[in-house]
Amino acid sequence: MEYITLSQLNLLIREEIETAFPGTYWLIAETSDVRLNKNGHCYLEFIEKKESDNNIIAKARGYIWANTYQLLKPYFEEKTGQSFVSGLKILVNVSVDFHPVYGYGLNVCDIDPTYTAGDMQQHRQQILNRLEKEGILSLNKELEMPLLPQKIAVITSPTAAGYEDFINHLENNKHGFVFYTHLFPAVMQGEQTEKSIISALNTIYENRETFDAVVIIRGGGATSDLASFDTYSLAANCAQFPLPVITGIGHERDDTVLDFISKYRAKTPTAVADYLLAYLENAFSALCKCQSNLIFASNRMLDSSFEEIQQLTRHLHLYVYNTLERQNLTLCLIKDNLQKFSKQFFTTEEIKLREKASFFKLSSPEYILSKGYSVTLKDGKVVKSAQTLQDGDAIETILKEGKISSIVSFRT
Repeated sequence: MEYITLSQLNLLIREEIETAFPGTYWLIAETSDVRLNKNGHCYLEFIEKKESDNNIIAKARGYIWANTYQLLKPYFEEKTGQSFVSGLKILVNVSVDFHPVYGYGLNVCDIDPTYTAGDMQQHRQQILNRLEKEGILSLNKELEMPLLPQKIAVITSPTAAGYEDFINHLENNKHGFVFYTHLFPAVMQGEQTEKSIISALNTIYENRETFDAVVIIRGGGATSDLASFDTYSLAANCAQFPLPVITGIGHERDDTVLDFISKYRAKTPTAVADYLLAYLENAFSALCKCQSNLIFASNRMLDSSFEEIQQLTRHLHLYVYNTLERQNLTLCLIKDNLQKFSKQFFTTEEIKLREKASFFKLSSPEYILSKGYSVTLKDGKVVKSAQTLQDGDAIETILKEGKISSIVSFRT
């Protein structure tokens, strides 16, 4: 019986593979289980997933030797702004290898970062399209900034240099404007970034009436950590947040999804501080302009009033003289009318008195008695009817000249 050893078999397989797959091949795959050993070699797995259900349909062991990795890693991260980590779609140039101990593997010789950058951009665009379809893409941008945004919720790492720069820039502004900031600590790089920032947002939301705006800043740091800000959950939370969100993640070349949906995107934490200061400076300028306009208008009113007073002073004596003349003329007219009225009044009253005197004279007892009439009295009272008298009553008759006393006697 003929036989061979396992190592001999593996050597035969290696010879066949090297013969069947000479040279190198450009391969599209997704990175998985990326790790670096102490010697600087990078080991990983290449996988391919089925688009319909995301299940893995192919897998291969890969490696990048230290001397190659030292060249490819910074080149890739510079061009993509993304760390070389698991979960990336990449286009790599590989040679097919078979090791007697480790088996089949792919040796990475080169990498095309433009493919990954394009895939990342496509990923960002997919998130933006989803946000737009859900009607929340521009919600935060449409919020109005307060006239005086002074109460600021800050989301960042408390040890970040950018946080210190931000606070110093606000506190040491040339106008002496006062800001009230409160730090909500969060992880700003790595896998915990999304979860940490969303947690901070939830805490701020519970106290939303206390703040005017939310600032998310990240001082310095590698641009390769920007992928943490390109997630749907973080973007959706910020887009729907009830306070304006201002970002200053510390990069200049690329915009993340978070930058697209925020109220305002600044390049650095210091630039965010400048943005907030600009609002207070505009309000201060408007207030100064109002003050200037008020002073100008007040001065014009005072000048106009002073001129009117001067004119009144110059014409006051003439006004007084004319007024006195008019009043004197009025008094003269009243005097003349009063004299005429008094004369007429007294004449009329005199005639009335004469008429009344004549009436009283004709109505007086003396006048009546002079005409032959008499007045009969009983006990000092006028007798108006004979029926009030009885036989023997003493009565007194008054004539024009003299009185007659009588005793009543009725004849039968």
